[in-house]
Amino acid sequence: MSKLPDVLMLSASPSLKGFNQSLMRHLSWQVTIAQWEYCQSKDEASSLEVALILLHDYLKTSHRPVHLIGHGISGLVGLLYARRHPERVKSLTLLSVGMHPAVDWQAHYHVHLKLLPCSRETILMQMVYNLFGYQSRPIAQDLVKILEQDLCNSLSPHTVFQSTSISPDTIPVPMLVCGSEDDVIITPHELQGWRDWLGKGDRIWKCPQGRHFFHYFHPQW
Repeated sequence: MSKLPDVLMLSASPSLKGFNQSLMRHLSWQVTIAQWEYCQSKDEASSLEVALILLHDYLKTSHRPVHLIGHGISGLVGLLYARRHPERVKSLTLLSVGMHPAVDWQAHYHVHLKLLPCSRETILMQMVYNLFGYQSRPIAQDLVKILEQDLCNSLSPHTVFQSTSISPDTIPVPMLVCGSEDDVIITPHELQGWRDWLGKGDRIWKCPQGRHFFHYFHPQW
């Protein structure tokens, strides 16, 4: 059997995987860590089920469970996998995943797109400021391009035509739920909603700042 790392960072959003790197570098001083990536072409249907099957194909090559970490929609993949195969998960850490775990930045984007009489680019620029805080114009434009790529390539189940909802539930593995005090996507209220679903020893932790990608800006915390 192959030897898996102690910690597996999940990535179901190829365009956003770079925001995991600072946290992975920080953790690599203490544990072995790797990133599992799910990529799909524009011609493939967005399927959480396919991602779960492929993740299981990878994890079942080891005889021991691993720690899973996931941000946003990648955290949802980890959550669904831990519900289905708890024997293969040593712990689950959710980053910017609220009590309605299917809600991600794209869900907010599509709501704004329907309600506001603005162009797609204008709404994406507003999403940049919501997700990352104030940025210089050149950096903000680069981030808009990253978000555009994520709309095309990520596993998010939300579209302009429909939005997906998944109910919270308890899982039989230790869980740490993390978010930021100033995140407007997964607000502190959404984070605290996990309290009714946590098991003994599970924890909620809030970063003082950093918005939706707090793990990129403040990995040391």
